[in-house]
Amino acid sequence: MDVRQLRYFIAIAEEKNITAAANKLHMSQPPLSLQLKQMEEELGVMLVERQGKKLELTDKGEVLYRHALNIVHSFEEVKNELQETAEGKKGNLSIGINTLSVPQFPGWLDDFHAAFPLVYLRVVQNDSAYLAELVKNRTIELALIRLPLPNHDVSYLQLYTESFVFVSRKKEDQEITIEEISGYPLILPSTEGLGSYNIIHEAFTKAQLPLQVVCECSDMKVLMELVSSGIGSTIIPKSVFDSYGYKNLYAREINNSTLKSSVGLIWLHQHHLSRPARNFIELVKINLQLDDSE
Repeated sequence: MDVRQLRYFIAIAEEKNITAAANKLHMSQPPLSLQLKQMEEELGVMLVERQGKKLELTDKGEVLYRHALNIVHSFEEVKNELQETAEGKKGNLSIGINTLSVPQFPGWLDDFHAAFPLVYLRVVQNDSAYLAELVKNRTIELALIRLPLPNHDVSYLQLYTESFVFVSRKKEDQEITIEEISGYPLILPSTEGLGSYNIIHEAFTKAQLPLQVVCECSDMKVLMELVSSGIGSTIIPKSVFDSYGYKNLYAREINNSTLKSSVGLIWLHQHHLSRPARNFIELVKINLQLDDSE
């Protein structure tokens, strides 16, 4: 006996007439009568009693009717839930965010939750290299990181590029050159993050200038506290300063610099993305006005 036959029996039980039930089911009467006979033979019990053209359920028929209603309703709920999951209305989305911060991220999550309130969200914060490993190991599905990519097993969507700024406790209105920065003691984002650390080192190496690194820090809030305390200055993406800056800290643009930071959204290369993940990617594209060719 299958769900289709249970639907037939529910119609018979409620219409109490084979012809009326057949009309309700949009089928002819003989096949429906045959289905009822097959159900009775399979179960070994009489399900209905015939009183002329009217059918009445037996006590066994009443039992089957109650269970058939529950089974069919449960089946419909499963179908609806699977459809909602396929459309991204339900499900789970695990996403990583780099410790250097992406200021738009809370707004993106808010928009996503408003559009898909039944999707369970899990957010992990760490450095880019670690997040890329989590994506590679399928611990999380998406991650917002600072490019370049720390490994080549992931696909990415480049979201935007921004300039680095020089941050110190000294208030100056004019720009600063990379040559001038080389004379300052610096606190840099940790080598564990790779992306920003490597960009800074490559820029100074290319300019054949020394770096006076007195400290590395993997936590951006702590890094800014160290700069605020006067241990050293730092070089960070502008959006990071906007997110973590202190009242006694000042950012200066770096003149004629190749110091640029790109933000990317990554996922596992050649691996199926869940519908919620694809919906999040599309939402980010819409917010940043990116086209599908990017």
